[in-house]
Amino acid sequence: MARTPKRLAGPALVATGPTTIYTVPASTKTVLRHIHINNPSASPVTITLSIGADAAGTRFLETYSIPAKAAGVTDSARDIFVYFVMEATEILTASAGTNNILNILVAGDEITLG
Repeated sequence: MARTPKRLAGPALVATGPTTIYTVPASTKTVLRHIHINNPSASPVTITLSIGADAAGTRFLETYSIPAKAAGVTDSARDIFVYFVMEATEILTASAGTNNILNILVAGDEITLG
């Protein structure tokens, strides 16, 4: 088994509709480790993240508010550290409360099986 740390998705803007941002390759497991979400706008924006097609039972982050970048405020981003194992062909989906404002970057390890 080869374990490869890598950027899995992004940087990319997050749309309002649930969008697949990463698919685990065949014969691979993936460990999500770090999710960085930046909001450069002047208003808070929410994000929802799911493993699998977006539904109440697949969400691990639901309508989570990312603060606005205001005058004098430098923390308009959130770093979320996780350890979620995803199986071959599973998907990571994202959706935002406002279209194409949030920027997401996802990092983790791909583990090639066999």
